[in-house]
Amino acid sequence: MAQPKKSLLREFREFIWSGDLIMIAVGLILALQITMVINAFMVGIFTPILAAIIGKPDFSDFGFNLGDARIRLGLFLIAVFNLIVVGALLFAIVKLYNHFRNKEQLPPTDVELLTDIRDLLRQQQR
Repeated sequence: MAQPKKSLLREFREFIWSGDLIMIAVGLILALQITMVINAFMVGIFTPILAAIIGKPDFSDFGFNLGDARIRLGLFLIAVFNLIVVGALLFAIVKLYNHFRNKEQLPPTDVELLTDIRDLLRQQQR
């Protein structure tokens, strides 16, 4: 006998409230906030320091002219540095997460196993 079909609305509601979708939404919101922090670092700290080294107040205009066009290498270099900073930050977060996750999943030690066996044997003797 075939199971009754779920209504489309019920399936959609289950999908929306599933834990996976909530986790994805939280991750996306955190990623957007990290992007804001990185951009603030780039605009407020990194770019002014780099501009002081190069001698221009606005690094985004760093580049050269090619005919009538302006090739703005500064914008590209800032975007590449942004990518490197975000990648390094995400790498550090994943390493930290894996470090703590692996600590929680360590197998029991020999002493813990022997203690468990002893306790089980005592329970069986009663």
